[in-house]
Amino acid sequence: MIGQTLGGRYKVEERIGEGATAVVYRGQDTRLQRVVAIKVLLPEVDSATRGRFEREALAAAQLNHPAIMAIYDVNLEAERPYLVVEHVEGRPLSDFIPAPPALAAEYCRQICLALDYAHSRGLIHRDIKPANVHITPEGQVKIMDFGLAISGESKRLTVAGRIIGTPAYLSPEQAQGLPLTHHTDIYSTGVVLYELVTGVLPFDADDIGLLLLQQVKKKPRPPRELNPAIPVALERVILRALAKRPEERFATARDMAEALAASVSPAEVTVSASPVTVSELESQEDTSAATRTQRIRVALADDHRVLRMGLAMVLAATDEFEVVGQADDGEQTLSLLETTQPDVLLLDLNMPRISGLDILPRIRQTWPQIKVLVLTGRDEDQYIMRALRAGAHGYVLKTTPEQELLHALHDVMAGRLVLGQGVAERVVEGYTARPEAGDLSELDRAILTGVAAGLTNDQIAERLKIDPQIVDEQLTQLIGRLGARSRLETGLIALRQGLVSLHDLQRY
Repeated sequence: MIGQTLGGRYKVEERIGEGATAVVYRGQDTRLQRVVAIKVLLPEVDSATRGRFEREALAAAQLNHPAIMAIYDVNLEAERPYLVVEHVEGRPLSDFIPAPPALAAEYCRQICLALDYAHSRGLIHRDIKPANVHITPEGQVKIMDFGLAISGESKRLTVAGRIIGTPAYLSPEQAQGLPLTHHTDIYSTGVVLYELVTGVLPFDADDIGLLLLQQVKKKPRPPRELNPAIPVALERVILRALAKRPEERFATARDMAEALAASVSPAEVTVSASPVTVSELESQEDTSAATRTQRIRVALADDHRVLRMGLAMVLAATDEFEVVGQADDGEQTLSLLETTQPDVLLLDLNMPRISGLDILPRIRQTWPQIKVLVLTGRDEDQYIMRALRAGAHGYVLKTTPEQELLHALHDVMAGRLVLGQGVAERVVEGYTARPEAGDLSELDRAILTGVAAGLTNDQIAERLKIDPQIVDEQLTQLIGRLGARSRLETGLIALRQGLVSLHDLQRY
């Protein structure tokens, strides 16, 4: 589209980015003689995505606030919807981690005022994180992306929890798929503020399930323990924003903004971004544009050749993906990665000789730059958790529609965690739900029986003829679900609750 003029007004000059559903160009508004960004919906998206794009555009266009990226126009070009938005120069908030407490408080105060404005007009952002906030050279906050914004009447994080974004910034109610209010943005802002003043996240774990569980149940470490320079009043603001129950947070984002203003001395606040020269910005943008205009290089590893070849044809038919190789088993996959170094690997878990699960840790250690999206028919909890713990960037099922899979590839490439339909809820529920006798699988019951009988994990695995690592991981999950503090207590709770019977023990 470079060189075209949309709507007789917006000249497309350069491709500067893309997402799962749209491509973003730098352009020129020839009528007002100003630089703009033009977000064009991809032609292959389904009608539901198209409808959401248009509804979100109309909703976000109602917002007119200095700390929110402005939407100037929405229109069609050759039946393709596009948005014309403010072109924001500056740096992502992530570049300022860690920041002096007073400066961090000021940036988050601006975020809160912008959110309060959006909330007053019925919009919940849902995706507040440092990457979605930019700081202009003048020190002005700009919230960049209302693409996930929903009205306050919406009930779920997303349809069946397909994509949950960045788990480290999710509110407890988001992590559980509960109805959302504006308090979810207050919580996420609290996470951002905590990270800004301490340099670390309040909740962090390589295990995605444990991370979501921490968001739901674990209290954050007081930030002054990590950085004693944080004022006591600012620590109170942070901890209140991170309250697990929405009603225990600030009533409004404006209330949080006012508390932030009162928590630090005005003399300490210096609102300006670190100096960035024009040449540095141009260099960053040129590098970014060059990277983003390249096709995403994908490798496929699956012993089901018909499915794999069909998927290869789908990817090859697009302008966005290039299939650089295919493999039938784990050994071939490792050799393929050695020679091709793809951007993304679509990995099946069950392959002959060496399985995808077995090679996944080695892939993440040897080629950490390669994104791994698991595409499998296995939806059992132990497979999901083992893959995520081994470093998979996403987990989707083979029943996923082609268009959703293409979106998932884009999201993984962009650094977002992708969980397939229903997987997100299962990850959280597997850790948070206290099991009843009827909720346990045969494997759960067998492992609990072995624990109550005093067997080691290796002995249980040998008896059940399964991988010892699956026993380790399934038992970790069961300990969390039962609320136990030790292996011994797990066995006692299982007996007390009737999850394991004395008759079962006698058979061991």
